[in-house]
Amino acid sequence: MSKVRVAGFGVSLDGFGAGVEQSLQEPLGKRGKEIFQWFFHTRTFLNMIGKEGGSAEDVDDQFAHRAMDNFGAFILGRNMFGPVRGPWPDESWKGWWGDDPPYRAPTFVLTHHAREPLTMQGGTTFYFVTGGIHEALERAREAAGAKDVKIAGGVSTVRQYLQAGLIDALHLACGPVLLGEGESLFQGLDLRALGYSVTGHNASKYATHVTVEKL
Repeated sequence: MSKVRVAGFGVSLDGFGAGVEQSLQEPLGKRGKEIFQWFFHTRTFLNMIGKEGGSAEDVDDQFAHRAMDNFGAFILGRNMFGPVRGPWPDESWKGWWGDDPPYRAPTFVLTHHAREPLTMQGGTTFYFVTGGIHEALERAREAAGAKDVKIAGGVSTVRQYLQAGLIDALHLACGPVLLGEGESLFQGLDLRALGYSVTGHNASKYATHVTVEKL
């Protein structure tokens, strides 16, 4: 049976999933890249950006591979798609990833402002959903078929789906870094009360990979 999952989600030791002041120069916010050091050195990541090399067969690469495996649809928050706020001034912004985004499947973007679907190279089509998290999930499940749906971020989107109890499993890559400020993943959430438990953890030089599931 297909699941709704969060996978490959970097978080700092003090619970932040992104830094402050997202911009074109800092897509993850200030110092946000520090919580993804576990990912950037893997063969999986380097293959995604058309480069060779990188670590393979280690803990980080195993989790990096799983973070993109067996997903038939993705859900993104508006900020995860780009830095544009408010009504779309035009349709020139097509995401952070160039002409060939890494999703390669139907990808549903939560927004308050309608926009026509955007078809990219490699099989990614962005659909802009104005009806909220439940509509986006319903459409993503239909598009994914027997495969899983990934809640890809950002922090606010993951929090909304957690609060609604709609996520089946999370893989969090907890990096050994203190951001001090940013977008808090856990603030105000009682994961135990929502039915979640830690079901696994594996450590590497760069992160502790924690698996949390709704039981």
